Amino acid sequence: MEAYKNFYTQVTKLLKIRLPIIQAPMAGGATTPELVAAVSNAGGLGSLGAGYMTAAEIRKAIQQIRQLTNNPFSVNLFIPEKHHASNAQIEQAKKIIQASCHELNFEINSIKSPYAPSFEEQMSTILEEKVPVFSFTFGVPSENWIELLKNNGVILIGTATTLEEAEYLKARNIDAIVAQGSEAGGHRGTFLGKAEDALMSISSLVPLLVQNIRVPIIAAGGLMDANETIAVLRAGASAVQMGTAFLCCTESGIHPLYKKLLLNTTQDNTTLTRAFSGKLARGIINQFITRMQSHENDILDYPIQNALTTAMRKEASRQGNVDFMSMWAGQTAHLCKNISAAQFIQELSNEAIKLLKES
Repeated sequence: MEAYKNFYTQVTKLLKIRLPIIQAPMAGGATTPELVAAVSNAGGLGSLGAGYMTAAEIRKAIQQIRQLTNNPFSVNLFIPEKHHASNAQIEQAKKIIQASCHELNFEINSIKSPYAPSFEEQMSTILEEKVPVFSFTFGVPSENWIELLKNNGVILIGTATTLEEAEYLKARNIDAIVAQGSEAGGHRGTFLGKAEDALMSISSLVPLLVQNIRVPIIAAGGLMDANETIAVLRAGASAVQMGTAFLCCTESGIHPLYKKLLLNTTQDNTTLTRAFSGKLARGIINQFITRMQSHENDILDYPIQNALTTAMRKEASRQGNVDFMSMWAGQTAHLCKNISAAQFIQELSNEAIKLLKES
């Protein structure tokens, strides 16, 4: 325990964890109960990306996590946003998506509302299951939900991509704020203004928030190793949140071909796209993203576009065709390692301790 004293921060105290390492809550199956528990057991905070899960699926996953760890963990949800598409717009988008994935020889069906699981039911499950930490993105829960969660002793972690968003979160008594740099894989958490106008690098965003917001800041975006971890902690962050770094861990739930592609990456081959979900996100460039670039005006609001491409992504996964899967990844994905989550955290913390001693 002596060696970990260097890592005692506002966030480790708040979350009752040993190391200031949070595994990012990547929705869509990457964050299996096994991965979440392994990270929590190794001294960090494992996070279940539950945005696409039904209330029943969330409950089952929480119970599985609790069978594997007695340590704190987090569950993450997407805050619902306004969205609209006419039947004609949906049919037009469906035709474009169909043409853009013709190699799958797969018929895409029309979709109907609701386009995402019930947020109210998801939240009720989180309260009923007495989840210790609740994190969220794409906005902020209503005052009623915040009050209910706080009254039940749940720690709240929000996501900000700008100073304005961080101030908004602070004003609503959120316990800690994830500063999401532009390098981050997956969806942008922007909820005030356009996501394209909120692409500040982690090296700029973290000091800005630390200097202006008296709330513990968690750095996120392309963090993969000890050097980067120490750099953001020295810049004032109280913890790091890593997503891509855990994608190739043995407990990750991503498709084997997605994992293989990440492990064979030698440079940044990611881009920002709305093609799969309707919301700006960073992922590995493939045929679907490239083909959809000329149809940006026909991409529907999130979560409608996401619902429309779900069947395609599942079929691509079944066929083992990476050109039509959404493969979210940060800009430093070439540093991914095929090791267990426990080994990754052990190596990261050992190297960080060594760097701290040398400095």
